Amino acid sequence: MSYFGTDGIRGKFGDFPIHPEFLLKLGFATGQVLNEQNPNQNRRPNVVIGKDTRISGYVIEACLQAGFNASGVDVHMLGVIPTPAIAHLTRSFHADAGVVISASHNPFYDNGVKFFSHDGKKLSDELQQAINDKLAQLENTSFNIDGLHLGRHHRIEDAKGRYIEFCKGSFPYQLNLKNLKIVVDCANGAGYSVAPRVLRELGADVIAIANEPNGTNINDSVGSTHIETLQKAVLEQQADLGIALDGDGDRIMMVDEKGQVVDGDRILYILATKGDEKAVGVVGTLMSNMGLQLALERENISFVRAKVGDRYVMQNLTEQGWVLGGEPSGHILTLDKASTGDAIVAGLQVLAIMAKTDLSLSKLSEGFSILPQKLVNVRLSQKQDPYQIPQLAEKFANAEAQLKGRGRLLIRQSGTEPLIRVMVESDDEIECDVVANELANAVKEHLN
Repeated sequence: MSYFGTDGIRGKFGDFPIHPEFLLKLGFATGQVLNEQNPNQNRRPNVVIGKDTRISGYVIEACLQAGFNASGVDVHMLGVIPTPAIAHLTRSFHADAGVVISASHNPFYDNGVKFFSHDGKKLSDELQQAINDKLAQLENTSFNIDGLHLGRHHRIEDAKGRYIEFCKGSFPYQLNLKNLKIVVDCANGAGYSVAPRVLRELGADVIAIANEPNGTNINDSVGSTHIETLQKAVLEQQADLGIALDGDGDRIMMVDEKGQVVDGDRILYILATKGDEKAVGVVGTLMSNMGLQLALERENISFVRAKVGDRYVMQNLTEQGWVLGGEPSGHILTLDKASTGDAIVAGLQVLAIMAKTDLSLSKLSEGFSILPQKLVNVRLSQKQDPYQIPQLAEKFANAEAQLKGRGRLLIRQSGTEPLIRVMVESDDEIECDVVANELANAVKEHLN
């Protein structure tokens, strides 16, 4: 079996696989793989480990550290720090891997582990498979520990400072944020300390909210998945804009001075069209609104869609040789600035455009209109592929022909439950609603 999902290993803490016994084996198995693939046998492999603010992170951190050390791997402990900071410090420390303890935007009782390769990018499928194979070998056996070749652990006291300087380095040195009042919603997560500091050190008047984590309040009615909290704060404080992070600091959502949401699609539009140079191309996902595609086409900027997940956005960017991509949820990749999705760095690129043009966030968003969208979820008794039913496939094809050039149809099976998602976008809101409901009813009729 594969323990890895699209974004590492994740689940409820205390349940398999996010259980101390398994996590100890995970550290040990990963350490064994790093030893076997170590290009320099005269040095021990080393990893960096960072976490978000979930209370379970302390237990997971200790288990992974013990497993790595038992396998002969040195560990550098970064403490609470955003996921993109771990990617950056993996490269900065010339580590063999980076380890993230986080469940991103999930509630506090969930947690997870994901890895970065030595270059600060997502772990390759081959390396994941090698770790899976090692875990399978350990399933019914005890560890074979060499007591003469154990790893050590080191705590990195200035990890946050290093990352803050990295973020500031992505902002044009000749500009500053002295004219901006910014509300930053830290989601009581990994960015609670560094995000306000970065903005303040660049000159902004910063009002930080959700910046008092207690181990259980991460993402609790705050952050990028609960943007209404930031909208209210921006209007109350009469701020120029707001920035919301998610729990591990790799997603960003913004709010303009009018309290309107600037999501990942709008951020991509601003970065692609309003900077010093227009982007050559942008990678979105199947969930990117067609309004983004049409707006970029008007600017003669190429646009392609990847499968949902920043891993697939990264793959497409690499294939195309482009640097800008992301998702409506706020995963924004600016590969000329960072090796992975980074909420703070992405936000700084938007702020740099505001500082240079002296335009408000709402003005920068002009030229982009979201097409009406209707999503209907159809629950089934068991997982089924609707495209295997000829009558349904014909209805889908007819709907796509009807919407061509003005909208689009997306039929997706849930990866975790017997659910079909019917999404329709159209420049006609009534048509959008009618087509989505008609197709959802057809799915119910033929599959239930």
